[in-house]
Amino acid sequence: MLPRLHHVRNWIFDLDNTLYPASADLFAQVDARMTGFIQDLLGLEHDEARRVQKGYFHNHGTTLSGLMTEHHVDPHAFLAHVHDIEMDVIEHDAPLVAAIAKLPGRKLVFTNGDTPYATRILERLGLSESFEAIHDIHAMNLMPKPHASAYAGFCAAFDIDPRESLFADDMARNLTPAKAIGMTTVWIDNGSEQSPDAARDHIDFIVPVLAPWLETILETS
Repeated sequence: MLPRLHHVRNWIFDLDNTLYPASADLFAQVDARMTGFIQDLLGLEHDEARRVQKGYFHNHGTTLSGLMTEHHVDPHAFLAHVHDIEMDVIEHDAPLVAAIAKLPGRKLVFTNGDTPYATRILERLGLSESFEAIHDIHAMNLMPKPHASAYAGFCAAFDIDPRESLFADDMARNLTPAKAIGMTTVWIDNGSEQSPDAARDHIDFIVPVLAPWLETILETS
C-alpha cells in the first residue's frame, strides 16, 4: 500500500461518475428526467425548467432538496421517476472489482441517490458483493452531501473514525466536509464536476479514473 494511505481502514466511494466512468453519461438520462419532472410540476418550458433545476442543485445540494424545500415534493415519487432509466451503458468492470476486493478494511458506498438505483448500478458493474453497505439519501434524512450532517450521520451509522477513512467523489465540493472531519480525499476529475469554481485545497489526490489509481496504490510498497 502507498505509505500515505497506510492509515486508511475505511474506503468510502460516491456512486455516480465515481464507480463508473463519466463517459457512460448515465447521469444525463437522470438529469433530463429531472428537468421533465420540473416542467410537469411547475408548468414551465424546457429551458426555464432546466434553469430552475440547476438553481436548486447549486443552492440546496441536490435538485430533490430544492424541490422538497420549495414545493414539498414527495422524495420517493421524485426518485422513482428520475431513476427510471436504461443502464445498458454500464458494463462489468473486472479491473475495478479486483482492485476494490484487494483494499484492506471496510468498503462502503455513500451516495445522494437511493439504494434501489445504486443496487442496479453495482450489479451492472459486478460490484454487488463488494461493499458492506450503501448509505443513501434516505439514510441521510434527505439532507444530501455536501451538508455536514450527511457526513456526521454516515460516520455515526457505521462507527467510523474519519481520520482512518478515505472518500472518493467526482464533485470537489463534496470533499470539503469530508476533509474538514479528517478524511483523506480523492477527487475523480473526469469532467463531471458541476461546480468548476469549487476550491481544491482540501483534496489529497486528483485522479481521472478510479480503478487504475487503486491498482497503483496497491502495487506501491
